[in-house]
Amino acid sequence: MEALRQATRKLLGLQLTASQIRAFGIYARELEEWNRRVNLTAITDPADIEMKHFLDSLSCLLAHRPGPGSRVVDVGTGAGFPGIPLKIVYPGIRLTLVEATEKKADFLRHIAVALRLEGVTVLGERAEALGQNPHHREQYDWALARAVAEMRTLAEYLLPLCRIGGRCVAQKGESAPQEVTGAQHAIHLLGGRIVQIMPVELPTVAETRYLVNLEKVAATPPKYPRRPGIPSKRPLTS
Repeated sequence: MEALRQATRKLLGLQLTASQIRAFGIYARELEEWNRRVNLTAITDPADIEMKHFLDSLSCLLAHRPGPGSRVVDVGTGAGFPGIPLKIVYPGIRLTLVEATEKKADFLRHIAVALRLEGVTVLGERAEALGQNPHHREQYDWALARAVAEMRTLAEYLLPLCRIGGRCVAQKGESAPQEVTGAQHAIHLLGGRIVQIMPVELPTVAETRYLVNLEKVAATPPKYPRRPGIPSKRPLTS
């Protein structure tokens, strides 16, 4: 994990502790072991896991850094990215991981126990259902997603979960600027404001990554999010 240690210091100005490095090592080993039985990730090379999973997840901190006790929701988290790496570095956050695929949700519960992470909740639900649940709707300080959906759809997943004054950060690939341009109406309709589209260059990763940083400035209209499956089938347009 030396490459991760150095890259985290250079990119984020963070010095990972020995216990955090051990946690990332356990995470990598468990990911490799479970991936033999459950399709968690196509990225299996140890060096790629450090850069393309762990450092990529931590790059969210370039857009926003959570305070102690912040409520964070990670939508469509898969094998725990970006939520679990952020929890390792910021153990004081209260993290909710949303993953509808039960086998992946099982891994998330396992890794939370293996890493002795407190304040982690795993929900095997769809984001659309969660956004209409009063226990979760507009309850989070920070809503995250990595490579989950096109930006118009993703805005309908994230913004209903975020409190007014909170932030949403979407990790996107090279299509991010174009996607955000097409999603401006949806973001505004759902109560959001575009703060920044930030390019991120990761060591040994050829393609540019982007952080789409949104602020929740108004309440989301009650009819959003729509029923599960509708946001992806019929994304909001102007």
